[in-house]
Amino acid sequence: MANPIFTSWKPEHSALWGNVPLRLKHWLHQHELFSRPALARLIEAAPKSNYMLIETGRPNERKLWREGEIGSLSGTEVIEAIDSGRIWLNLLRVNEIDPRYGALLDEIFGELEGRMPGFSTFKRINGILISSPRAQVYYHFDTAGQTLWQIAGSKRVYLYPPTPPFLTPETLENVILYNNETGIKYEEWYDDYAKCIELQPGDMAQWPLNMPHRIENADELSVSMTIEYFTKDIRRSLFVNGANGLLREKLKLSPNRNLSGSAVWAKTAVYAAAAKSGLLTRQRNKRRPITFKLDAAFLAKPAPLASARSNPAPVAQVSSLDNATT
Repeated sequence: MANPIFTSWKPEHSALWGNVPLRLKHWLHQHELFSRPALARLIEAAPKSNYMLIETGRPNERKLWREGEIGSLSGTEVIEAIDSGRIWLNLLRVNEIDPRYGALLDEIFGELEGRMPGFSTFKRINGILISSPRAQVYYHFDTAGQTLWQIAGSKRVYLYPPTPPFLTPETLENVILYNNETGIKYEEWYDDYAKCIELQPGDMAQWPLNMPHRIENADELSVSMTIEYFTKDIRRSLFVNGANGLLREKLKLSPNRNLSGSAVWAKTAVYAAAAKSGLLTRQRNKRRPITFKLDAAFLAKPAPLASARSNPAPVAQVSSLDNATT
């Protein structure tokens, strides 16, 4: 490889990928696509369907989770507002907004497939997360394969076992159905069993499917790239757990969770039909109200008062779950 993106890959990483948390090195923090001007232009080009703007509390402050929209601010002004606030902006599917990010995505997976024979993915998307100093992403998990690439600033990722009590089957099913993680339970003592990864610019983290995690920024603006992807095994897990959730909720059944056998095909049909009907999308949209606009009035309001530490609230998740059915 003339200029490999991964700069610390070892042969054993091919066997470890997807099975244990990994931290690898890369050089994308030096890429022109992640400069401030490039990010500002990307923000200005993003329609509402391609971003989430979230106001949260800082560590040790009261729980806060509000979703908003970008007002008339320029991309540069949005970044400056994030730098001075407690906000994170998740630019979704940037490969759809600007084809150069799609080309970079293809380059990354081309390298991964070259390093891991048999590793085959589809429905790949990348996003960019721009977040305030000391901002946090609350306890949650992802339903697709994920990697997190640190571009600017630093953050700490806490990773928890994807098993009870940290993640129950019922919680997994509910999140797959409704993209809403308000029912995820978090206790402070979970941290005693977490693996902590420190990310600096040039670091990338990857962890097993559905592993719960939360993130705390250091005292500086953070820019990260997120990548989501599916494999046949990941899609099978999604379909089975999603169908189980429908059977549990609609028919009051207690289905098995086997990921092999003839029942998998029936469950695939059940979940695919529900996703393509629009039922799940309608339910998810009802659970994501927009409550503020990032404008001069919002920026002038007093910051929320700090209070006693409380359990971090879960974070709503946006992913390409429905896209996985095709």
